[in-house]
Amino acid sequence: MTLKLGVLISGEGSNLQAVIDRIEAGSLDATIELVVSSRPSANGLKRAAKAGIQTLALSPELYTNPEVADEVIANQLLQRHVDYVVMAGYMRKVGPAILAAFPNSVLNLHPALLPSFPGAHAIEDAYLSGVKVTGVTVHIANAEYDQGPIIAQEPVRIEEGMSLGELEAAIHAVEHELYPDVLQLLAEDRVRMDELGVVHILPAGDD
Repeated sequence: MTLKLGVLISGEGSNLQAVIDRIEAGSLDATIELVVSSRPSANGLKRAAKAGIQTLALSPELYTNPEVADEVIANQLLQRHVDYVVMAGYMRKVGPAILAAFPNSVLNLHPALLPSFPGAHAIEDAYLSGVKVTGVTVHIANAEYDQGPIIAQEPVRIEEGMSLGELEAAIHAVEHELYPDVLQLLAEDRVRMDELGVVHILPAGDD
């Protein structure tokens, strides 16, 4: 089926662009119904506008009451009959209003292999820890920050002598492939969650 997506951003919007590019290339069966930004100055809004996508920029004042902001977002997305809410560099925690409106349908992209290195500084935390492998996680968001069911992960090696900037670039390159890939799995109805909350990917062609 063709997924209807709502994308939440806060900044540059490079993962938004990756999704737009895959849709335009015909390798992602989806439409973006609305892009919501927590920052009116976010460059991702320009990317959306260039692609002809409707946008909603929320003022910092609205976020003084996060519950109200989430209700506004949820209502806007429900009006557009969105199937999945895609967090793409959204630097706010999604609250109960959005989670309740889209149960098990809010996705987050995290730049580490969860449960390792949760939080806002995951790339730097992994780099400074001395681990040799980090990566990217796509998971279902829930009330617990960075703890929702994992859909997919992709490793990234931290090579000897690699700078933090080089690691960031490697992480982002993987993000730009993995996130659209997961969205296409959802479009193909190949993602299932069992009674324990564990996500399974069905082979192509399975019901």
